[in-house]
Amino acid sequence: MKNAVKLLTAGSAIAMVMTASAFAADIYEPQVIETPVYQVPESVPAAVSGWYIRGDVGYSWSKYRGAIYSTPGSSVGSNNLFGEIDEAFSLGGGIGYQANSYLRTDLTVDYDFDSDFTGVTRGSCGRGANCISTDKSTFSALTVMANAYIDLGTYAGFTPYVGAGIGGANVKWGALKNTACDAANPTNCDPTVTHGGSSSWRFAYALMAGFSYDISHKLALDLGYRYKKIEGGYQFASAGGIGRGYDHGFEQHQVRAGLRYKFGGTSYQDPIPDYQPEPIYK
Repeated sequence: MKNAVKLLTAGSAIAMVMTASAFAADIYEPQVIETPVYQVPESVPAAVSGWYIRGDVGYSWSKYRGAIYSTPGSSVGSNNLFGEIDEAFSLGGGIGYQANSYLRTDLTVDYDFDSDFTGVTRGSCGRGANCISTDKSTFSALTVMANAYIDLGTYAGFTPYVGAGIGGANVKWGALKNTACDAANPTNCDPTVTHGGSSSWRFAYALMAGFSYDISHKLALDLGYRYKKIEGGYQFASAGGIGRGYDHGFEQHQVRAGLRYKFGGTSYQDPIPDYQPEPIYK
């Protein structure tokens, strides 16, 4: 009898354990699906285009390349005039178009304000065979150019660029006053002779380099250097037995600062905020 009770009790225990295991197997355990974390893209140039206007101020150093003229009894170009042009300020403006994030073009007009010219010649004069003359005049120029620039990418908000331009310059010379004196006695001088100044359009080209910085989505600061070459042309008219003068042109080094106002939208994509969705259970 006792053995039967033991067997019954053991069987009941085994049945209860098996029932609990089966019940536990039927309990649903939710599956967690991990959503990938969104990666924030870097701020990169967007494919934008649009019109802009610009204004610039500059400071120029001009290298005078000399001039030639004739005197009585000499051939044209047998006499040389050497000189220097003082530094001068410039003011300019223009309208341009941003074709994409790396290429832009514009049409600009710049005016170089009057700067003083001082020249020197050597030769014979009324006071002797060996004379030195002092020549005084003024120089100014209005330059019109079509330009193209390549933006080289943006780094910490700064966009370096290189560019080139081609066009023309209207060079205006003031009256040239020439005073020749005996080299051995500088107080023994001929009367001052005044030559009328010349004004003419000449071929010009330029090379540029610099960088810009976006102050806002609409406004950019532009700082740069420009090398400009202006071809030769007539400088002064004949007077007092001196023939017409022809200068060999100029090389100009210029630093400029300006602003560009953009009519289009932002030039760069703003990063999308970091977002991590909650896990989904099902």
